[in-house]
Amino acid sequence: MTHHPPSALLSAALDAAARGWHVFPLRPGTKRPALHGEQRCPATGPCAGGHRKWEQRATTDPDRIRATWSTAPFNVGIATGPSGLVVIDLDMPKDKSSGDAPCGATTFRALCERAGHAVPTTYRTRTASGGQHLYFTAPSGVRLANTARTVAASVDTRAWGGYVVAAGSTTPTGPYEALCGPETVPVPGWLLSILRPAPKPPEAPSTATVGQSRRYADVALANEAQNVARSQHGGREAALFRAARALGRFVAWGDLPRHVVEQALQEAGESTGLTAAECHSTLRSALNWSIAHNQRRRAA
Repeated sequence: MTHHPPSALLSAALDAAARGWHVFPLRPGTKRPALHGEQRCPATGPCAGGHRKWEQRATTDPDRIRATWSTAPFNVGIATGPSGLVVIDLDMPKDKSSGDAPCGATTFRALCERAGHAVPTTYRTRTASGGQHLYFTAPSGVRLANTARTVAASVDTRAWGGYVVAAGSTTPTGPYEALCGPETVPVPGWLLSILRPAPKPPEAPSTATVGQSRRYADVALANEAQNVARSQHGGREAALFRAARALGRFVAWGDLPRHVVEQALQEAGESTGLTAAECHSTLRSALNWSIAHNQRRRAA
């Protein structure tokens, strides 16, 4: 494998930094951070006050970037959180045996069409595996985290806690190349509705009885079903997704049977014009995620 010359990789790092994106070095020819881990932290330099991870050490400082990339042909990592980015990772199907599995780009295009919008024209890159990275500006006041399969199969996101490989880098499977879209645009509203953390219901008093908890869950179910039924075209599926995410915790806690939640939200979703298949697919993924990420409530 032939690495890109240091001057090209340095230019890629400086170009990203000029956009306000915080960069850090990746090991030459790989996607792995080149910075030391906590186990081998020397507790000097940037880590004098305690170990600093790659996300904390990523920078837009041209002098620091030149000093780092002058030592080796590092690939370029972009820390998405500090950069104010949400990057949609449209991957190729992992299961090569399933020839009819759609790629992430195809799935995302279908999601956009279902939401009533075209695929946004924004800065994007082609990844080494043949997938795509779509760069979006993160909303202010919302700290979005990485997701995997939350949006759909082969559609992941990178935000706080994540990074992407910048255009100009090269791995054994191929280069990362800029495709189109000179500017990054804000995350579409329908997509933000899916990525935004589900609101936590008010904490029930520690002395609440099982009966009180279930009455609260019943009220939440009625409210969420009403929210879905009142949703407008372009936001119907996102409203259904949010409702299922919010109610999944009550299923995990044992306050609501799953089939009751599914039936109520399925009826509400279909009443807005969504097909039975669209409702079922959205409910299944959202409830599975919410139940898996909400531990059973401890007894008082």
